[in-house]
Amino acid sequence: MKPFFLLITVFVICLFVTRFQTGDYLHFLSGRIAMSIMLVFTAVGHFIFTKGMAMMVPDFLRYKKGIVYFSGLLEILLAVGLLLPDYLQVTAWALIAFLILTIPSNIKAANEHIDYQKATNHGPGPKYLWFRIPLQLFFIAWVCVFAFGF
Repeated sequence: MKPFFLLITVFVICLFVTRFQTGDYLHFLSGRIAMSIMLVFTAVGHFIFTKGMAMMVPDFLRYKKGIVYFSGLLEILLAVGLLLPDYLQVTAWALIAFLILTIPSNIKAANEHIDYQKATNHGPGPKYLWFRIPLQLFFIAWVCVFAFGF
């Protein structure tokens, strides 16, 4: 829920800042800045909550900690790429793929009641998916709107 609120808050702030600086609301830029800041925020979690996030990685994958670190670094690179016009299209497609590929981790976390912050199995459980899957789809739609304009 925190990433969602951060995304919306930064978007609104950016809209007003761009309006003040340029005289116009720069929606697409504001949306990309907001997504970039959200991605950096979530990436930091990969380095703070590594043990709990490793619990979320599907069992058929090895090197769980490495995957968590790599995905955190990837989120930071994607955040930067969203702000570079020459790389925007490829970054947006890569981010959409990343968001889709993380869905199995969210399903595993829900099914096994994983609380990634505490690295325990006392999380919210399957009801979490009723929020998380639509949120993931919302993030994908956000990227489509603010990177591709549709």
